[in-house]
Amino acid sequence: SGKVYQKCPLARALDTLQISSRSFISNWVCLINAESGADTSKKTVINGEWSSYGIFQISSKTWCREGRKGGHCNMQCDDFLNDDLADDVECAKIIFNRGGGFAAWKGWVNKCKQKTLPDLTACWN
Repeated sequence: SGKVYQKCPLARALDTLQISSRSFISNWVCLINAESGADTSKKTVINGEWSSYGIFQISSKTWCREGRKGGHCNMQCDDFLNDDLADDVECAKIIFNRGGGFAAWKGWVNKCKQKTLPDLTACWN
């Protein structure tokens, strides 16, 4: 079952899972909102050939496989559709490190790069 994350619960979950230093979490929150609207159950079919999964819209073309473990993250794509973010974050870190940072995500490039990022100040209080 999926869930749609609000800004602060999402930021705190990403921080707990140590996705990055806190100073970058506003970029991750922006990226996630741009890619999926922070909906963990979001699946998007691309060209009828590949699909993107979960809050990070992780692609079956490169990073995961449908029906079995595989891809560069060695994970099963459907595992990104539940509300356990640990595996999603693990794979997102691999994409970040191998795919050119935040620019690996078109949603970040289009909606977050050099733009005003979400203010998470209140989330840490």
